[in-house]
Amino acid sequence: MNITIKRLDTSLPIPEYQTDGSAAFDLYSRVDMTCPAKEISRIPTNLIVETPEGYALLVNLRSSSPKRKGFIHPAGTGIVDSDYRGPEDEICVQVYNFTDQNVTVEKGERIGQAMFIAVPKVTLVEGELGTNASRGGFGSTGA
Repeated sequence: MNITIKRLDTSLPIPEYQTDGSAAFDLYSRVDMTCPAKEISRIPTNLIVETPEGYALLVNLRSSSPKRKGFIHPAGTGIVDSDYRGPEDEICVQVYNFTDQNVTVEKGERIGQAMFIAVPKVTLVEGELGTNASRGGFGSTGA
């Protein structure tokens, strides 16, 4: 599947999958920036993506980000809808710097990953559920 993208700074590489088995492609920081301690920052990725209708683009941090940078993703996963594609709709990676120090991100640094997933549209219909047995709550299958 070919996906149309626009790079805002063409000196940065086009994102790519790092291995044949990679599920996600890397996202790069478009700028040098400082992420203040104990604050949320948005790191611009240099990309506007024309996500196809019926798909979403999921944005996450790289798995090394907590240890190497002291970042976690405050929203868990970023969801980019297919209609987020205007001329100013640059994708950003949102990070929370959980350290007590300011953290520098350099232009061109791989800071996140993104993957496309199919998103079927459904119609929610209120009615009686097909079962009357409750399974339990959070952690109900563990000891």
